[in-house]
Amino acid sequence: MFRRVPGTKDILSGETDYWQKIEETSRNIFSLYNYKEIRTPLIEDATLFNRSLGEFSEVIQKQMFLIHHGQDVYALRPEGTASIARAYIENNLDKKEGFLKLYYIGPMFRLERPQKGRLRQFHHIGCEAIGSAGPDIDIEVISLASAMLQAYQVYGYKIKINSLGCAKDKIELAAILKRRLSGKTNNLCDECRKRFENNILRILDCKNESCRTLVNALHIGDSHLCNDCKLHFNAVKNGLDILGINYEVVGHLVRGLDYYTRTVFEISHNDLGSQDALCAGGRYDKLVSELGGPDVGAIGFAFGVERLLLVANIQVPKDTEKKLTYVITLGEEARPYGLKLLKELRKTGIPADTDYEGRSLKGAMRVAGDLKARYVVIIGENELKKKTVMLKDMVSGKQNEVSEEKVVGELASWRV
Repeated sequence: MFRRVPGTKDILSGETDYWQKIEETSRNIFSLYNYKEIRTPLIEDATLFNRSLGEFSEVIQKQMFLIHHGQDVYALRPEGTASIARAYIENNLDKKEGFLKLYYIGPMFRLERPQKGRLRQFHHIGCEAIGSAGPDIDIEVISLASAMLQAYQVYGYKIKINSLGCAKDKIELAAILKRRLSGKTNNLCDECRKRFENNILRILDCKNESCRTLVNALHIGDSHLCNDCKLHFNAVKNGLDILGINYEVVGHLVRGLDYYTRTVFEISHNDLGSQDALCAGGRYDKLVSELGGPDVGAIGFAFGVERLLLVANIQVPKDTEKKLTYVITLGEEARPYGLKLLKELRKTGIPADTDYEGRSLKGAMRVAGDLKARYVVIIGENELKKKTVMLKDMVSGKQNEVSEEKVVGELASWRV
């Protein structure tokens, strides 16, 4: 027997209602903020991610799903931002659209150890705003993420923000860390000892307890920020205050990908355990130009859908509220009319189904009950002779004999 690949999940029919609801809610909120949907390929040239995410990022080092085809190396996308930046450049969207607000919904892939809220195929709901370097779009993006969580009915989340500063500020921050951690590397985990040499900022993001203790003791402030970046971050905080959005400034907050600059943020929830991030995002003002495009500011975020579903209070309609009509035909002579009736009901916008296994009336009624059908149409020998059908409301028990030509109208009136 074949089994699903570890780190993947079958989303069964009982669960898809929740996925559809969270996607529908997301699309509605994005439309209120004037974001337009973009759909990029699942597969990209692997060098796109090598260049954008950073040679020493954990994604590149350990988590890329690679496909070798002759001299070409492709990757299943591990995140959405690089693909959208590539699409923005390749399709000349800066010339066609100028400032652009985009959103996406879809699967991502990372080759990592599966655990709660972390899969090898997972799904993101995210957005990217490309073309502005000002703080107002930072404020909007963070407030958009908060509005979406409220629409998902997620409570008890925390918004953490920080500023990494511009490219020069990040170099200064790295130098400060080198000085302060020098001579203390024995207290770091094995992975962070490597990061000390190759990508020291990633030490700030380590989840190892000893590394966290050491980082917290460094008391990293904003001394590495230039005046422009301090003014930018102050404007972001002031805007969030005006909107009444609660946040915490966390000086050691960084993102795991090298393209981030200035504002970074993370939204966490205690119910998720050690992997507590619901949403992460930030600015990437140099990514588009480094990939060969124009020099434009940009910011975005992504929600992990699987994690959202663990904490969201998503309400979906009950099956009975969908008012399914179940058509039962008894005998071969009734089948042709049953097929025509199904077509007419569906054409009118009435959800309808029937028995395809030749059950008895009792058996078919049992199936209708299992499907939580609201209405049943019974067509038997007597009904055929009289050119009628029997309608039954499965909730009230009301039952009427109705002529063939009136059955669709009668069901429509019952459904109101």
